[in-house]
Order: sequence, then C-alpha cells, then structure tokens
Amino acid sequence: MTGDSHHIAVIKRGLIPLLADLFVDRLIFRKLATRREGSRLYYTPINPSSPPDKTMKRHEFLLTFATPAFLGNANQDGQWRTPPFKAQLRQWWRAAFAATKAFAPDEAAMRHAEGLLFGHAWLDSDLNASGDKISARKSLIRIRLGQWTEGQLKKSQWEPLAGVSHREVGVAAPADLYLGYGPVAPPTGGRSATLKANAAIQSGEHTTFAIAFPDEHAPLIEQALCLMDRFGAVGGRSRNSWGSYGLVPTDGSPLSGIVPVRDWKDCLQLDWPHAVGCDTKGALIWQTKPAADWRSLMRDLAILKIALRTQFEFPNQSSDGEIHERHWLSYPIKNHSVRAWGNNARLPNSLRFKVRPTAEGKLVGVVFHMPCLPPASFAPDTAAIKSVWAKVHAFLDAPAQNLTRVKA
Repeated sequence: MTGDSHHIAVIKRGLIPLLADLFVDRLIFRKLATRREGSRLYYTPINPSSPPDKTMKRHEFLLTFATPAFLGNANQDGQWRTPPFKAQLRQWWRAAFAATKAFAPDEAAMRHAEGLLFGHAWLDSDLNASGDKISARKSLIRIRLGQWTEGQLKKSQWEPLAGVSHREVGVAAPADLYLGYGPVAPPTGGRSATLKANAAIQSGEHTTFAIAFPDEHAPLIEQALCLMDRFGAVGGRSRNSWGSYGLVPTDGSPLSGIVPVRDWKDCLQLDWPHAVGCDTKGALIWQTKPAADWRSLMRDLAILKIALRTQFEFPNQSSDGEIHERHWLSYPIKNHSVRAWGNNARLPNSLRFKVRPTAEGKLVGVVFHMPCLPPASFAPDTAAIKSVWAKVHAFLDAPAQNLTRVKA
C-alpha cells in the first residue's frame, strides 16, 4: 500500500465514522449535556428558534463493567464501542417483542419491525409511498458513549487466575483461560495465560451511555434496556460472564421491566433465544454466594462449568464421530467432532453466566437458561435435548453446587 492510499484508508476507517458520530450527537442529542442539574441532562436544539423534537425520547445511564470486557476494535484491542451495545439492545428487543405475541410471533412481521427500527439493508417488505422497494434504511435509534478510549487493562497488567481441576485434561487449567479462551491466550514462551490483544476494559471502568429513540417505540426499548441491565454482557466470551455490565439511570429513576419467562420445553419450539426458561420450581435463574471480587467469582464459575459439562462423559478419549449428550450443550468440542456436523458448525451454549454487583459492594454470579432449538442443520433430536437440559437443571439445583434459585 502506498503512503497516499494508506492515509486514505486511515481517513475512511477513522475520520468518517468520527464525523458521523459527531453529526449524530449534534442532530439527535442536541449538543448532549449542554446543561446539567444534578444527574439530569437538558438538551438544547441546534437552532434555538426551532421547536424541540418531541418525538424522540432520551435516557442516560451510568454503564459500569463488573468483569473485564473484550471489545475488540480494528486491531482487536479492547476499546469502548457502541456496536456491541446496539447488538445487545436488538437481541433483548426481540425477546420483548416475542413476549408481546405470547411467544408465537410472526417472524416475518418481527423482522420487518426490527428492520424499520434498527435499520437494514436486506428487507424486501420495506416499501415507500409509491410501492417501490427501499433497499436500505438507517436506524431510528441513536446510542452514544461518554468515551471511545482504549481499555485501561493492559496486556502487561494481566494477572492469570488460579488453576481449576479438570479431570479430562489431567492438569489444572487456568480459570481465565478456560472461561475466556480466545481473548485470553495460552502461554507462548511465558509461564502463564495472558491477553491475546494489547488491552481490555477493566472491571470497574464506567462511562455514560446515552440513547435516543422515537417515543412510540419506548415500551419495547425500555423493556430491552431493563433486560440488558439484568442479563447483559458484551464482547468476547460474554456468555461466560466476561463483559458483564450494569445500567444505572443518571436521573435516579428506577429501571424496571418484566423478564419474559416461558416453560423451558416450550422454548424449544423456536430456534432463537426469546425467553428465560422456567419449570415447576420457577425461573431457570440461579445465583452464587457473594464473592469479594471478580477474580475469585470467575474461578468459582469455571469450577461450576467444568463440573456441569463433564457429568456428560464421552465413551472414548477421542472422537468416534457420533452425537453424544454433551454435544447438545454446545459445539464444537475439542477432540470430539461429530461426523454429520463437521468441524465448522457452531452451536452456542444457551446456558449463560452473568456477574452482578450487590448492594453491599460484593459480586454474585448469575446462571440463567434461555433454551431454544438448535438450527435445522443439526437435525435436532428434541427428546435427547430435553433429557440433557433436564439433567443440567437438576445439577444446578443440587445442594452440592451451593446455588440459589432467584425470581425473574
């Protein structure tokens, strides 16, 4: 790449998004935080003589991470970025939408509504007044973070967690490597695991999270924001509770909403996560005992996950190409590929971890299940899947795990 073309590429990657972000701040947020009284923000229109935009509703939160977050930028270094949070909002909006349709949404109608609200370049059903197809539409939602800086946790500062026993491996596995493999890299010349990238966002880092959206969409978006606070985590290995965060309204108002809960076996009627499962004992949400810090809590969660998975034993140490119980938890599994699925198939674990702060300044781990049917390409065996997850729920309920069921 020549010097000139390199500079042009830098401009395209950096300057244009920055100018777009500044334009959005001015246009949508009306010179964000031009006047502050306490924690409440007041917005001033660009043109003071024009009437204020009454169709947009705005909220501001203090967003704080409870565990380190791996939000990779173009160089894969941890950096505050809005796209992961918009993706979270979209995910929980779908759950809120499904709940309004008794968990039997018309998926085409949902995708249409989602495309109009979040923006799209793929809807065939988006037509203008003349009946012509609109090929793309920008999002009606605007999100702004108080900073776009690199995370404060540098690679040189990473302190690996204590090892946890894994009977199939034969040696103690570092807890951070087990739960964070990928963003956390195995030793290469050094003596311990470390960050793969140069930086991550540290536990305790915080910034403002401002959002604006059309008032008519407030019920579902505010419901989604509540679910983000309760269950949200972003970045690499977020299903293992890395990147757990909380949202606290800066104006002191409560963040309230209803958690969509559905019988977990009925959740298997859809192939996308849309509700927290429940059984006769209540919502499938378990909580750990409080821990003093994220490091000790993450180690506890690693121990829990290893025991949960290894209860489903393979008949051989290496793959026989067949489907076994553990495969229905998540896939792929090292040394145990399935012949019919191949090595490139991906089945995310529907059992997720989250770390939340307590009122006493400690942290608790939350384990929650959002069941859904694996994609058709896996030829899902519903009876086998139900059997596996029933065993998982019984495992988590067992006194030996020292977990408590909590209300949704």
